[in-house]
Parts: sequence; structure tokens; C-alpha cells
Amino acid sequence: MRNHATKPGAQRTTTPPSRSVPTLPSSHLRMSASLSLILLFHRLLHRFFLRLRASLLEPSARPFRRRNPRVTLGLTSRYTPAVGAALSGLFLGVCPASQLRISVAIYAFSRSLEFAYNAAEEKGIWGKRGKPDWVGSWMLMPLACGQLLHAFVFDRECFPEGMGKFILNRSPEYIQHRPSTYPSDKTWPATFDIVDGLADISRLRWPSFVSPILFPAAKQHLHASISHLSPITAPAHPAITNTSCALLHPNDPSCMRTYVKYFIAAFPTTARFFTAIYAVFALLSYKSFLQNPMQQLNHLAARILRMSLFITGSIGTAWGTICLFATYLPRNTLATQRWFLSGLLGGLWAFVARRGQRSSFIYSARMSLDSFWKVGVKRGWWKGVKGGDVMLPRGAVSEQRCQSCRKEFKQT
Repeated sequence: MRNHATKPGAQRTTTPPSRSVPTLPSSHLRMSASLSLILLFHRLLHRFFLRLRASLLEPSARPFRRRNPRVTLGLTSRYTPAVGAALSGLFLGVCPASQLRISVAIYAFSRSLEFAYNAAEEKGIWGKRGKPDWVGSWMLMPLACGQLLHAFVFDRECFPEGMGKFILNRSPEYIQHRPSTYPSDKTWPATFDIVDGLADISRLRWPSFVSPILFPAAKQHLHASISHLSPITAPAHPAITNTSCALLHPNDPSCMRTYVKYFIAAFPTTARFFTAIYAVFALLSYKSFLQNPMQQLNHLAARILRMSLFITGSIGTAWGTICLFATYLPRNTLATQRWFLSGLLGGLWAFVARRGQRSSFIYSARMSLDSFWKVGVKRGWWKGVKGGDVMLPRGAVSEQRCQSCRKEFKQT
């Protein structure tokens, strides 16, 4: 027998490790394929059902129409091409079940409602006098702001994280940050801890404030669930009577004065924020700006002022009305629901920026719808339907009148 053992001193031949070729993640590939297939099959199915309808209406198809009256009635309807093309929405199921798929479904659903409203407006839904000047998409904001504020306080995991940071960063006078002179070895409530404390105060039915300055010998100044907020409330002004006010503006006993000081502090920073954003968009359309610079500059300044006033007013009113309700409403009246009312009143500031902000208002409504659905699933109001986010755009993309889809792009 031959000895196949390796001889001493002989080198073993090893194959070099193969380099892994970077591949596209399957989730990204499925997402791209899903959107591409929706667009492709929507066009193909719409063309197919149009030709099928035309062929069934020809005189040569009369025998088929006599033999199959019900099938003919369905296939020759003017809505058949639109409904048939909507089957392409089922390809959204190729996309991974994630937040993106839910966002696409809500976007398609909201756009279909826009197009349906445009079609109804073309048919004269407002009568001979036309639509009143005060009616518009801004009316979505009170409901959207009310729902979002309630979710922000009680169901933050169902609330857009970026919007929460935006609100807290633009809430001077109401969100108390750690003072520079505060000892470093002691803890200070974080911004979201303050919001959680307000939620606990709501569940406790808005207790009265027991000032440690006036009553140092009191057994309990704060409830155990909100005792971590004592670094803010302990040095609060003794004239404050509500725990919520001691948490929101501990240094000033006047709620109205705090509201005015908020506007003075928040409006300039908000105006600078929107100035930077709208300046970038103005640079993209520099040709129209150069043709009539003064008119475009006035239009740009008006948009910045209106939007800054809307954002500043809505955030400040949402916080300020909490103090108002705590002062004038009984403790047990709308203990948690008053947050929705505060957001609703804050959303009324959208009337100031009602012109030219339709896309912004509808975007906020989409976020509110997404948040409301998640809150309902969390609290057991309804159960999530498997594949429901696929069925929603399936009906949303069925539009029979193209004019109603194009009309909104002409609106300011």
C-alpha cells in the first residue's frame, strides 16, 4: 500500500479564502422591485382592460354579450379599467412588512382622497357660490395636532420621534433645562422625563401644588410617581397652585406672562429656521426670482412669517392651554382628554398659513393617521389585519378621472 501521509517538511497547499462579493440587501431589492412592479402592471392592466372593454363593445362581440350579460356588464363599465389597474397595488406585498410599507399605503390612501375631493369639486360640490375662502386643507390641522399631542404625551412609541424633538427644542419657557449652576452630582429630569411627568400628573387628576417653601414640614410634596421631578418643582414660586404649572414654568406664577415670554423667545429662532429652509427652495427657482426680485422677496418673506407664526403659535398654545385648563376646569373633567383639546386649539393657528401649505397640512394628517392606527393597535381598539397595508393602496390607486389627479398640482 502506498503511504499517502504528508512527508516531513512538505508544505500543505491551501486554497486562498474567497472574497465575499458585496450584495444588495434583500429588503432593498424587494422594495425596489415592489414599486417598479406597481408602476409597470398599473400601466399594463389599465391598457389591457381598456382594449378589452373596447372589443366587447364592438358589434362583432354581440353574441358574447347575449350569452354572458353579467360578465359583459362588469367588463364594459367605464370604471373597469381603473379598478382592474388597481390590482397592481397588490405588488406592495413584495415590499418587506416595515414602516416604509405602511407609509406608502397611507400615502396612496391620502392621495386617493385628495383626487376624490378634486373630482367632487369639479362637479360643483360647493354650489353656485363656490367654496368659501376660509375652507381649505388647513382644517385638517386641528384634528391632526390634537391626536399627535395626545399620542406624544401618552403613547410616545406611536409618535414620530423627529417631531417630538422638534417640539421640545422649540418650547422655551415651558421645558426646563438643567441650569449651569446645578450640582453635577445630582440628577436633573430629561426633556422626555418632563413629558412623562405631565402624563402622570394627568392620570393623577391634576393635583394641587404643595410648595416646599411654604410648607417645608409637609409629609409629601409630590406624589411618589412624580417625585423625580422635584429638582424642578421644589424651588418653584410659592404663588403657584397647580403642579403642572410648577413643572412648566416654576419661576413665574403668571401663566399669561409665561405665554407672552414664550412668543418673544421662540418666534425669532423659528423664523431663522424657516428662513434657511425657504431660502434653499428660493435658490432652486432663481430664474423666477431674478425676473421680479421684489415681488418674489415679498412673497418669500410673507411665507416665512406665516409659517413661523403658525408653528410658534401652535406649540405655545398647546402648552399654554394646559395651564388654562388646570386653572379653570375641575380636576376630574377631561383629565387626559384635555391634551387633545390643547392640540386642537393649537392647530387652529394653521389658519394663518392656510395659503400655499396644502402639502404640509396633508403630510401632518398622514402622520396623525399613522400614529392613530398604532395607538389603536396598542390599546386593543382594533387588531391589525395581516396584509391590510397591501389592500389599502389596492383600492387607492383606482382613479377613473385623470383630470382630478392633475388639478392639485395647479393649486397654490
